[in-house]
Amino acid sequence: MSASAVTLPAKDGGKLSLLGMPGPRLIEFFENLDEKPYRAQQIMRWLYQRHENDFDAMTDLSAVLRKQLAEMTTLELPPVLKREHSDDGTRKWLLDVGGNQAVETVYIPEPNRGTLCISSQAGCALDCAFCATGHQGFNRNLSSAEIMSQVVLAAREIAPATITNVVFMGMGEPLANYRNVLPVVQILIDDHAYGLSRRRVTISTAGVVPQIVKLASDCNVALAVSLHAPTDELRDRLVPINRVHPIAELLDACWAYAAGQASRQITFEYVLLDGVNDSVPQARQLIKLLRNRPAKVNLIPFNAFPESGFKCSTQSAIDAFWKTVRDGGLITTIRRPRGDDIAAACGQLAGRVRDRQRVRLGDRVMGASSP
Repeated sequence: MSASAVTLPAKDGGKLSLLGMPGPRLIEFFENLDEKPYRAQQIMRWLYQRHENDFDAMTDLSAVLRKQLAEMTTLELPPVLKREHSDDGTRKWLLDVGGNQAVETVYIPEPNRGTLCISSQAGCALDCAFCATGHQGFNRNLSSAEIMSQVVLAAREIAPATITNVVFMGMGEPLANYRNVLPVVQILIDDHAYGLSRRRVTISTAGVVPQIVKLASDCNVALAVSLHAPTDELRDRLVPINRVHPIAELLDACWAYAAGQASRQITFEYVLLDGVNDSVPQARQLIKLLRNRPAKVNLIPFNAFPESGFKCSTQSAIDAFWKTVRDGGLITTIRRPRGDDIAAACGQLAGRVRDRQRVRLGDRVMGASSP
C-alpha cells in the first residue's frame, strides 16, 4: 500500500498522517527511520487504546523520536463543528473534513454494547431514493486517516464508555472507497489497536458486487446488504445500483461471502416505506429470495427527512411484514429508531456536502479505487 493511500488531504505542511495506517505499513515507516518494528505497536497502542494523539505524551518513545515524528507526521483529528446529544443517549458529531465539506459520525449506546457508525465518503453517489445522504450528492472519498479519526475522536469523547462495535453505515458507500476503508478495518481488528472481533465490524453496502468478492478474500468481516426490495423492478427505483448489479448477481456474491465467514450470516437491511415495499405479498417474495440461506433480515422503519417523498409504514403494516417473514423461517428483527430527534437515525445522515458531483453509476461508483 502506498503512503498516498493513508494521508490526509494536503494541509499542515503536507505531513504524513499516521492515523489509519495499518500495522505492516507502520512497521515499514519506522524501519525507514532506522527504528525497531515494535515502534509501530507502541504508536498503535497510544492512538487506539489510550486515544492519545499528542507525541509529547508518548513517554515510551525517546525525546528525539518524538520530535522527529512531530516534524514529519501528524495525528491531527478533524475539527468538530457540532455536537448533538439525543434524549435516548445517542451522540452525533459533525466533523469538518476541509473544502467546506462535513461528515457525520454517530455513537449508539446500549446496555451491553456501544456501536459507532462511521462515514466513508463526503456524500454518496448511489442516490438511493430514501436516503438523506444520497440527496446531498457526492463530493469525494474520505482518506483512511479521515475515517479512522472518527473512531479515535469518538472514543476519546465517550470515555469511560467504550466502543464495542463499529459499523460502516454512515455517509457514503464504503465499498466504493475500498482502498481507504480496508486499512481502517484492518486496524479495528488488530490486537495492538482496537482488537475487535470480525463479527463486531460491519460493512454495509448497497451492492457493489466486485468489491464484495474482493472483501471476502482481503478481510472477511460482517456484511450487511441494503436490499430494500424483493424484485429488480422495484429495487431499480429504490437502489439504482441494482441496474448495474441486479438482485440475483448480488445474492450470488453474498452466499459466496457467507461461505467463508465465521458467523455465516449476511444481514439484509430492508427499509419499510408506506405503500411501496411493505405488503404481505412482498414479504413472501422476500422469503423466496432468502429462505434456507445464511441470511437474517433487519427491518428498518423509515426515518423521514425533508423532501424524501416517502412515509414510514404504519405499525400494523410493519407488524404484518415482520410476522410473515418470521413465520417464513427467517431470523427477523425490527430496528428500533435511535437518535431520530437529532437526525442521527438510519438514513438521516446528511452532513454538509458542497461542490457536489452528480456521477453516473457505471463510472465513479465502479471505479472504487479512485481517490
